[in-house]
Amino acid sequence: MNLPIQKILISEKEIQSRIDAIAEAIHCVYADEEVILLSVLKGAVIFMADLMKRLDLDIEIGFLYLSSYRGETKAQGAVRDYSLPLPSIEGRNVILIEDIYDTGASLAYARNRVAACNPKSLRTCVLLIKQEQNREKPEGIDFYGFIIPPVFVVGYGLDYREKYRQLPYIAIPRF
Repeated sequence: MNLPIQKILISEKEIQSRIDAIAEAIHCVYADEEVILLSVLKGAVIFMADLMKRLDLDIEIGFLYLSSYRGETKAQGAVRDYSLPLPSIEGRNVILIEDIYDTGASLAYARNRVAACNPKSLRTCVLLIKQEQNREKPEGIDFYGFIIPPVFVVGYGLDYREKYRQLPYIAIPRF
């Protein structure tokens, strides 16, 4: 398979090392507590799978199926929700797992949807944050992996028209 990759931005080794650190930070917050990990599909599922293997906590998982890209290289504004019913959230600890923070629309939508279910706590964990002018880490992100330049990326769950999710690294595609 000839992959149209311009540059590997974050290696598999760097990703796995950072996930170790995120898992340690989450464990410090939730030691000996039950946590629901809610993955925003489809992009965050690989990240969540690798993260939960490292958490020595009582974990339940769930999924939100949201879309704001719809086959494009830039977020299209409105978030579409194709989700199935969520696990029982009321009075429980929840961590939203997101692949990439771009405009923040998907994460804001997910936070509002989960907050309406009255969790005990609600935190967010994002693998990638697209750096914007005068913005390091946006408010409301509790755990994150990497801050990247404002470029379109694929790999490690992130896709372009449903392809390249299987790459073990984060890359800038060549179009």
